[in-house]
Amino acid sequence: MATVKDYSVEEKLTALVTLQKIESKLDEIRILKGELPMEVSDLEDEIAGLNARQTRIEEEINGVKEFIEQKKTAIKDAEALIKRYEKQSENVKNSREFEAINKEIEMQQLEMKLAEKHIRDANEEIAEKAISLERAKKNVAAKENVLNGKKEELEKIVATTDKEEKALNKLSAEAREKVEPRLLVSYDRIRQNYRNGLGVVAVHRDACGGCFNAIPPQKQSEIRQRKKIIICENCGRILVDAD
Repeated sequence: MATVKDYSVEEKLTALVTLQKIESKLDEIRILKGELPMEVSDLEDEIAGLNARQTRIEEEINGVKEFIEQKKTAIKDAEALIKRYEKQSENVKNSREFEAINKEIEMQQLEMKLAEKHIRDANEEIAEKAISLERAKKNVAAKENVLNGKKEELEKIVATTDKEEKALNKLSAEAREKVEPRLLVSYDRIRQNYRNGLGVVAVHRDACGGCFNAIPPQKQSEIRQRKKIIICENCGRILVDAD
């Protein structure tokens, strides 16, 4: 049966310190990148939204143009009917038939006027939508310029840090395997609580290296002995001696 090595407290602390050093270097790279990855992602989402709006406006303009063509066809149909009714009026037999034809002609004339009004309104709508479309295109172009600048800036940082970051990520994974799972959970939780990502800190000038709260001499002595895990009572970080 395989035996599991029981690491001493000093070995556990050494593994944690090694992990903290590696991940602090990774944090430095992330700080160097800053908000750029998030800004790039947000800009890409925003541009996708603007492009969708642009497409929607173009589809609406096409829809209005189709509507105009339908109304133009309706006018042509009305004109053809009027000509037919006028020809029929030449052969009417009585005043009753004449009045009926005149009513049909008037009805078609009204249809033409209504269609012409619809065309005028539709052309005004197209003009308004064209302004919105031009504005949307300008917004997309402006955002794309900003995005290209951000991407270029990010690519330069990635080019100089990518190799180091990959190596550090590999070292981090290896270091994590050497840390006791329960201790690793605590370490990750502590790191998440602080913006500087420090879960393990050394005692400097009789104070916690994380929150600078004073550490009593007796506690410092216990930390130097490395026989048990000592936590800062103020900030909860894991304390180690400077050596």
